Amino acid sequence: MAGQMAFPFAQPPPGRLMRAGGKSAASSLWPRVSRAVVRVPDPRHHPIDIDLPAGQPQIFVHEGARQALIRRLELAQKRPVLLSVTDNFRQMISSSLREGILQARVHHMFLDAPAVVQEALVRYVVNQDRAASLVVGQYIDENGHRIRASRPVSTPLTTQGKTHDLLSLFQKLNHAYFNGAVDALITWGKRTRARKARRTIKLGSYSAIERLIRIHPVLDLPWVPRYFISYVIYHEMLHHVMPASHGNGRRMLHPPQFLARERLFRDYERALAWETAHVGRLLRT
Repeated sequence: MAGQMAFPFAQPPPGRLMRAGGKSAASSLWPRVSRAVVRVPDPRHHPIDIDLPAGQPQIFVHEGARQALIRRLELAQKRPVLLSVTDNFRQMISSSLREGILQARVHHMFLDAPAVVQEALVRYVVNQDRAASLVVGQYIDENGHRIRASRPVSTPLTTQGKTHDLLSLFQKLNHAYFNGAVDALITWGKRTRARKARRTIKLGSYSAIERLIRIHPVLDLPWVPRYFISYVIYHEMLHHVMPASHGNGRRMLHPPQFLARERLFRDYERALAWETAHVGRLLRT
């Protein structure tokens, strides 16, 4: 081994989709992860009538995109390259030189990365270029929503409430605002009785390590409109696709880009007005 390095975690295109080392698959069967990869979704949210080999995660890679990245690496390295595409949640890039062959493993997010990012990736893998590592690191930070859950959800998922169906609302929002790209899970939170009157209430939350949206069960009531629950879900879906930013030495969960995209929700003003008018009742429920 001549050398080794690793970069830690800090609608596919038309054509043939190949499971790494396996058969072809129809892209329409799975939600989009990127333009070059699809991931088999969690069957609890997306049951599919296909017999697949056991083992998770499973991804389907666009072979043309993989070969294009191999050619970039071979031109820069001037030696044969073996490239594996991964769905890792910790190590995004690793490479080693064995018997004159560069063996590289990269996360699938790089297959459809902009040219400037792929060029930086090649410089980093081949030359361990420090400036290139900054470009690659920023791209990883901006694409955290493509990284699979680092902790599986062990509790049962409950999406059908007494009044509202979270999964149905989630799927409509996913289609309308995200082109079907959000592959997070969703569930009603646990119903608990408050020992004293609430002063605050968290109506929704997003866990990145589980890729799970939880909605407070206080919203599962007939007098809570669907457009308001949809707004809460949409807000948490934005957390899935938009990373927190850092400014003035602090972490911003709702940076200006997040707030601008939040306003694109069709019933944004209506939902805020409803919350203002009914927050007291929600606190007492």
